[in-house]
Amino acid sequence: MARITAPLIALLMALAACAPVPTAEPRLGPDGQPLPQVYRIGNAEVSRVKFEMLDSVNALRAAAGVAEVDFDERLNAAAATHARDMSVQNRPWHFGSDGSSPLDRVRRVGYEGRFLGETISETYETELQTLAAWMEQPDTRDIILDPRAREMGFAWFQEPSGKIWWTLVMGGGSAAEFPQS
Repeated sequence: MARITAPLIALLMALAACAPVPTAEPRLGPDGQPLPQVYRIGNAEVSRVKFEMLDSVNALRAAAGVAEVDFDERLNAAAATHARDMSVQNRPWHFGSDGSSPLDRVRRVGYEGRFLGETISETYETELQTLAAWMEQPDTRDIILDPRAREMGFAWFQEPSGKIWWTLVMGGGSAAEFPQS
């Protein structure tokens, strides 16, 4: 009997592990759509998020037949400054609280290449959901897929509430290589 009981208990435990775990239904907003889940980026995930975005941007650029980009630490710094500043201002827009433009910010950090564009977002979504939203809009898609781009800056600022302010900056080559028009 003991020889049958032990395997039977093991089988029942294995079957119980395979049973679906009941999940809570998503909470719905007044529009009937699921409420956003807070996406928290912990310190251990910073590198993953940054390089997932770079890899995703480069996959989109490869599909469009344009060269890959690399991170530029100066553009990353300009993006980080603006992400935090948008949070302070509590609005997603391209001007800093000091009146600075994106071009002003990339020059302040010592970037000497050609500034090509900046994409921004205020959201609770992940970096890939944000990239997908940017790709749906012609103006931000054009910045991400600009064939002149060689460098990228990317950063975010997350508020305690979970709201994330994303900034992506594209630059290309030397200013002499691509004169401002």
